[in-house]
Amino acid sequence: MFTFKQAWACLFGALMLAGLIASDLIWQETWTIARYDALVIYAITLQALFLIFKLETLAEARVILLFHLTGTAMEIFKVNVGSWAYPEPAILKLWGVPLFSGFMYASVGSFIARVIRIFDMRFAPYPPLWMSFALGTAIYLNFFTHHYIWDLRYVLFALTIILFIRTRVWFKIAETDFWMPLPLAALLTSFFLWVAENVGTGTGTWIYAGTDALSLVSLAKLGSWYLLLYVSFVTVTIVMRDALIPEPLTKGRATP
Repeated sequence: MFTFKQAWACLFGALMLAGLIASDLIWQETWTIARYDALVIYAITLQALFLIFKLETLAEARVILLFHLTGTAMEIFKVNVGSWAYPEPAILKLWGVPLFSGFMYASVGSFIARVIRIFDMRFAPYPPLWMSFALGTAIYLNFFTHHYIWDLRYVLFALTIILFIRTRVWFKIAETDFWMPLPLAALLTSFFLWVAENVGTGTGTWIYAGTDALSLVSLAKLGSWYLLLYVSFVTVTIVMRDALIPEPLTKGRATP
């Protein structure tokens, strides 16, 4: 049941990865539409279907759109400083970044929103909101500023532990309550995002500087995803405040 629910929660991301793999296998350079442009259409169609079939609420979609936009902004910056590149041609590109890339970030937001709802998650004791938003903002800004001043990622790693070490992620499986420390949940999730990164590079959809399609993505990217997950998480909590509980909860009382 746990595995099925997790798979159901990450449906959008799984379908996006399936699109990367399938398009890489079948696409021909002679086709009228570029692969990247087709992926944009595919991603928009997926998002529309998720709303039509109520797999996401409109409120969730709005906040996921916010992460989509902030993710696209970071993509544009990173591509233009040479961190990675999208090697294929496309019409639907902004400053070297195909527009489907924002949907890859949106898929992370979609997973977080859906997994909270599907598992009836509660986060307790949750620190003051202003602290979590301040940390998320600092993490996001560091992805830009570390190119010019000090890289504060190790400080930020430490702050995620300090701020969330007491926070338990409570979730339900067959009406039974379980919990996991929030930093551990973030670390485990970041591993699967690192695996997804390897699908992206393995299909040649994007490439990192100094690597090729056969190279594994550096494990340092796992740390980057660990931090970025907090940005996505605090963004999603804008519309999921009911899941944030300031007081500790005990087993059997995960739903106040």
